[in-house]
Amino acid sequence: MALRLTTKVFQPMRILGVRAMSGDMGSGAGKGGGSGGSIRDAGGSFGKMEAAHEEQYFRKLRDEQLKAFKKNVDEQKDFHEDEIRKHQEAIARHKKQLTKLDEVDGSDSN
Repeated sequence: MALRLTTKVFQPMRILGVRAMSGDMGSGAGKGGGSGGSIRDAGGSFGKMEAAHEEQYFRKLRDEQLKAFKKNVDEQKDFHEDEIRKHQEAIARHKKQLTKLDEVDGSDSN
């Protein structure tokens, strides 16, 4: 009976050791419980190559999204700078009109 109990205690540790060795990308099924496809399940060179292609695809996609985001932010910055310039010109124009009105108002009071 003691021998059986000992065997049950050590079985989970043996399983953990096997899982730790299959952690390399492309070396078999993923940790998420799902399959990575028949090529990745087989492991070996093709599985690693497929994993590398997948990583390259997502890295390229992320770079494209980042580039598009930066472009969008740059366009927004340019738009707001243009709006600031237009508002500053309008402020200057209104100040000039107020100055003219003050001159006209001042000359009538004499």
